Amino acid sequence: MSDLIVAIGLVLVIEGVLYGGLPQLAKRLAAEALSMPEQAMRVAGLVSIALGVAIVWLVRG
Repeated sequence: MSDLIVAIGLVLVIEGVLYGGLPQLAKRLAAEALSMPEQAMRVAGLVSIALGVAIVWLVRG
C-alpha cells in the first residue's frame, strides 16, 4: 500500500513540474489531446499501462 501512495506522489510531482514550470507546454499538450482521436488515445493509454506494469515488474520482480 505504501508503494501505491509513493507512486501517486510521484505522479503529482511530475504533473506539478509540467503545470508549474511549463504552463504554455501544458496548454499546448491539452489542446493536442482534444484534437486526438479516441482510438489513438486509447492505444496510447494501453501502451502506457503495459510499459508501467513491465517497469514495476522488472524493478520489483
